[in-house]
Amino acid sequence: MNSIGDRIKKSRVALGLSQAEAAKQLNISTPAFCKIETGQTDLNISRLLQIAKTFKVPVMMLLTGETVDQGSSVNSNELREQLTAKDEEINKLRKKVIDLYDKLGM
Repeated sequence: MNSIGDRIKKSRVALGLSQAEAAKQLNISTPAFCKIETGQTDLNISRLLQIAKTFKVPVMMLLTGETVDQGSSVNSNELREQLTAKDEEINKLRKKVIDLYDKLGM
C-alpha cells in the first residue's frame, strides 16, 4: 500500500532532489524529512500544504495518489475543512495523552 510518505518520496525523486535538498527547501532537518517519508512522523495540514507547494504537486495527489479533474465533484474547500477538523481532533487526542501521563506521574 502506498502511503503519503511514499508519494512524497516519489514527488521528491521526480524533481531530482535529495532528502537533504528537500529538507532545506522545507526549512526542516534532513532526519525530520526522512521521518516524514518513512511515515514515522504524522503530518499536519500546514506541513502537507508546504510540501505540495514546494514539490509542485496537488495535495490530493499526496493524500490519495490521484489527481483531481477540473470537473470532479470533489470540493477542495470541503476537503480542507475536513483535514482541519481531523488535525484539531489529533491535537486534542495528543493533549489527552499528555494529561494522562501527567496524572500517572510519568
